[in-house]
Amino acid sequence: MESVAPQDFRGERLERPGTWAVSFLASWCPFCRAFRPKFEGFSTPPGVRLAVADLSEDSNPLWESLGIEVVPTLIVFREGTRVWRRDGQGGVGLGAADLEAMRRALA
Repeated sequence: MESVAPQDFRGERLERPGTWAVSFLASWCPFCRAFRPKFEGFSTPPGVRLAVADLSEDSNPLWESLGIEVVPTLIVFREGTRVWRRDGQGGVGLGAADLEAMRRALA
């Protein structure tokens, strides 16, 4: 599992080649803590890499630059461009159905 940080982004663009599924999480979020093991256990198609972005600090610029309002949030990037996104639901988070939706988007 890799990590991404604000310096890996230029605005909404991920500055890494290839296809990346990124989970935006915060350590203080109970839904993120429950979702993270599911995300880390996600079996990706060949050529897809998983990464986590830690948004635990309110000052993290990714909150604003990516328009993230709820964590966890999943975003898939292909060659740096966002191609799919699923925001967690307040009071619910994300779950297995969201990972399956991401799997379909990666196909």
